[in-house]
Amino acid sequence: MATKNVGTQAKKRKKSSKKKRSRILLFILEIILLVILIVVLYAVLKAGKVNKISINPENIEVNEAVKNNETLKGYRNIALFGVDARDKSLGKGNRSDTIIIASVNLDTGDVKLVSVYRDTYLNLGNDTYNKCNAAYAKGGPEQAINMLNMNLDLNIEDYITVGFTGLEKIIDALGGVEVNILESEISHLNNYQISMVGRSSDGKNFVADEGKDYIPVTRTGVQTLNGLQATAYCRVRQVGNDFMRAERQREVLTAIMEKAKQASPATLNKILDEVLPYVSTSLDVDEMLTVLGEVSKYNITGKDGFPFEEYRTTDTLGGKGSCVIPVDLKANVIKLHEFLFDTEEYQLSNEVQSYSQKISADTGR
Repeated sequence: MATKNVGTQAKKRKKSSKKKRSRILLFILEIILLVILIVVLYAVLKAGKVNKISINPENIEVNEAVKNNETLKGYRNIALFGVDARDKSLGKGNRSDTIIIASVNLDTGDVKLVSVYRDTYLNLGNDTYNKCNAAYAKGGPEQAINMLNMNLDLNIEDYITVGFTGLEKIIDALGGVEVNILESEISHLNNYQISMVGRSSDGKNFVADEGKDYIPVTRTGVQTLNGLQATAYCRVRQVGNDFMRAERQREVLTAIMEKAKQASPATLNKILDEVLPYVSTSLDVDEMLTVLGEVSKYNITGKDGFPFEEYRTTDTLGGKGSCVIPVDLKANVIKLHEFLFDTEEYQLSNEVQSYSQKISADTGR
């Protein structure tokens, strides 16, 4: 009965038009990322430069109840990761600052996106608990996939990872993007620029490395930022909170899309060639050809974040720092399945119920 009440309450909340507008704004970033990833898949076939990290199916954890779930067999779920990699290494050792589940209805082509907040306190896929973005750092995409499958009752087997450095290269290839800069953002933007091309002896003051230059931003207002400037702007979090930082990221990515619409085929080819070394995936060529051949039938029909707003809080957990806490992991997973697969009264696996109890005990929630 309690499970039914949770589902009923979630449906009522979903009717709020105000929340729907907030979700649309919040997930513009994820939509654009998915579009970029589709374009990258085309580039992979064209140039063959992708960094393929194979996934051993025998090492992928899927809860037994999920394996036998007939509803899930009608969907393909793919993990999308964004990592802050300064080189072309996209495997373990990098924290996944962006974690998105793309769920595709194989019959209709409808796509739903769920962003898993990087600081969410979860089982890392090895029965240790911490911020979920640590799973990728510890075990690469394979462990990160297991983390998602185990905590969320999913059956993900494939992934796509994009390196952070690729953003700079896209913007430079486009000739820069238009951004409105505030006075309060200038000093922090420039500090981030230097930190990305230099080093620090005291952890605070950075000096650009020899042979590496940066152009300081010196005025406010709308102006054209190059790749380094725009990427640094995306990282500013001293002015406002993390939500405002996300707004900056959406502003830059929206500017990229607008600029790309005006770009020539030659420019777009240059962008693809620049980005390829910063992409990794488990998909093979045949699978990517299938995806590309059916792109026209895909429609993004839903976007949300996990844990869900009504079932999450934040708190500092000892040495783990500030975490996003799923208040009742069970309720969150039930709502996730309702959102992704239109299921009612989803029956949780025993494993997720166990993880929920552990999270509750660790956090006091």
